[in-house]
Amino acid sequence: MSDLGIAIAPTHVEPTLDGDHERMSHIVLEGFKPEAGDFVSAGPSVVEGLVNGTAVRALCGKIWVPSRDPKRYPLCPTCKDIATSRGWKIPAG
Repeated sequence: MSDLGIAIAPTHVEPTLDGDHERMSHIVLEGFKPEAGDFVSAGPSVVEGLVNGTAVRALCGKIWVPSRDPKRYPLCPTCKDIATSRGWKIPAG
């Protein structure tokens, strides 16, 4: 609360997305293996999203419930840029 007794809500900023992100496939980071070898979840998996209707988050910031075959769409250039800048291999389409 501020000094005036008014609650200030946090600001939510949507990510800037280039192109038509509804018609693209996206890269979802599902987890990673630290040095010890244990899997650490980075959020809901695509399979979980398909089965349970759980929203997933792409590298570019897009949040959606997966329901389409990603192989039918071009790869999101923002996801691709983020992945390649980190030295990750891009999934084959």
